[in-house]
Amino acid sequence: MHRTAARPLSRPFQGTFTKHTLTAAVLCALTLAGCQRTTTLDESKAGTRVDAPRGKPQVADARTVETEALAEAAPVAAAASAELDSVVPTGSRLARSQQEVAKRVVGNVSSGHAFAPAAPPPPPPPPPAPMMIAPSEPMPMDGLANTEKYEARDENPVRRASEEPVSTFSIDVDTGSYANVRSLLRNGQRPPADAVRAEEMINYFDYGHPAPTSLNTPFRVTTELAQAPWNGKRQLLMIGIKGYDVPKAELPPANLVFLIDTSGSMSDENKLPLLKKSFAQLVEQLRPQDRVSMVVYAGSAGLVLEPTPGDQRDKILAALDNLGAGGSTNGGAGIQLAYAMAKQAYVKNGVNRVILATDGDFNVGTTSQKTLETLVGDQRKHGIALTTLGFGRGNYNDAMAERLADVGDGNHAYIDTLQEARKVLVQEMQSTLLTIAKDVKIQIEFNPAKVAEYRLIGYENRMLRREDFANDKVDAGDIGAGHEVTALYEITLVGSVAERLPELRYGEDTPRVTAGSRVAELAHLRLRYKRPGEDTSRLIERPILPVHEPRRYAPSASMRFASAVAAYADALRGGKHLEQWTWEDIARAARQATGSDPWRQRAEFIELVDSARRLTAGDAPQIGMIAD
Repeated sequence: MHRTAARPLSRPFQGTFTKHTLTAAVLCALTLAGCQRTTTLDESKAGTRVDAPRGKPQVADARTVETEALAEAAPVAAAASAELDSVVPTGSRLARSQQEVAKRVVGNVSSGHAFAPAAPPPPPPPPPAPMMIAPSEPMPMDGLANTEKYEARDENPVRRASEEPVSTFSIDVDTGSYANVRSLLRNGQRPPADAVRAEEMINYFDYGHPAPTSLNTPFRVTTELAQAPWNGKRQLLMIGIKGYDVPKAELPPANLVFLIDTSGSMSDENKLPLLKKSFAQLVEQLRPQDRVSMVVYAGSAGLVLEPTPGDQRDKILAALDNLGAGGSTNGGAGIQLAYAMAKQAYVKNGVNRVILATDGDFNVGTTSQKTLETLVGDQRKHGIALTTLGFGRGNYNDAMAERLADVGDGNHAYIDTLQEARKVLVQEMQSTLLTIAKDVKIQIEFNPAKVAEYRLIGYENRMLRREDFANDKVDAGDIGAGHEVTALYEITLVGSVAERLPELRYGEDTPRVTAGSRVAELAHLRLRYKRPGEDTSRLIERPILPVHEPRRYAPSASMRFASAVAAYADALRGGKHLEQWTWEDIARAARQATGSDPWRQRAEFIELVDSARRLTAGDAPQIGMIAD
């Protein structure tokens, strides 16, 4: 039988078979690698896509991963096929593992070893159940590290009148804490305790304290006593100070220097863009006799507007509109240049003030807060005051902005909306710019025969030593034209059975008896102040008498609303002094004492109380928590 020798496969057919075999092998190998991707380390962490946009984790399912693996395998297989056809390396951008697979396949074919297509891979394991894990660290909405700074402080303690009958503090007209906390609540963030300063919350509102009739007496002092709403066995003592309101037409000429932070951190919409719109409102209020200079600082400081008459608004607004953000923050150099310009255009017997607008993020040049305080304090002695306006979130340095304003005999405000800018720079312009009384100090001496205990609400960073009251070298806060200052004491009367401090083992069994006509006095109020340009203080004093038959005298609407604001501040800090009072009680008290509210500030306060209640109760999602 004749046997026909087996003929080898033709070379074209052999090449075609080899090419298809290689293509199938590469596809199978890469498909298996794609299936294995579903259990890689990055994607096993809560099913989170590592290539998701920053701050927005996404859950990846098995179909998405498998589709991506096949999509990646297709160009690799095509490249391998092209390489065999031309026998020239293609230089394709293969991943390291994919290159090794392709090299092994090419080596087997070149040595004459053809292999059959690999068996189908086993089905991939089921993907892990999708879940989202909240970030372990609080982050601002833009995903950047939070570097906001607040000065740590402890609340004023309850004091026994028989041991410490005298309480001394400096007045404070700042309102920055209220607006800053409002901004946090509106962003769904619970404010840190140190961001809440009770005195700035209370002084944000106008309580209608009686005003003096002439500038000869620059302010008037009033007091009111009523039951504490959170504990009827205790009393609230409200001290109100109202400054003489100078009409705008009678304001002396103003020499203002706008010191504006234009560093890269100021690029957010609620920073430099809002700042420019805010200052534009102030520019519209300027008069021909006023002068404005403009200094900016980023990596270095520069003068962008020489002293310019206030009626040249187009020139001032053009300089303001041309500002842009970029670079680091050399705030120290900017402050030095601003004071130099203020000295150059100094107005004798006028208003000389630097208005610093910043997020407070000084990071190059003079960054030491103590050094900056020394610089600002030295310039204060030359008659140049400093006002600070805070802007923005994420890196806001509240501690520095508030402290520099205190040292600079100015005031601190936080601008979070154009409405707030109008309140600070337009409606309150006279009080912001014109000082009518300097170094205003308050001292209360409680009568131990009447008062068992007392606690000053707020003013923790304004407390003075007893001997500082009569020392005219010790600096204190200033009052502007038309300014109001309100302070609240919670007091416990002798015999009320509401004392919080335990009796001393070796203390006096009975309170000291006050002799003479003073026996009926609850306390004695003393107030010291200096007129602008004077170095010697003047003294005002008056007794505080108890209310006879307090049930016949209902607390005023001002007292009730101020107590609600004080309770709001305490609740934000943990509510240690509120007994059984709740957020609902605070809102109810404020609602019943709203009174006249032309700018809806009190209505807005009630809304903020509700927002704070939902955040602290966990009823509303918190976008981010700000570190203390």
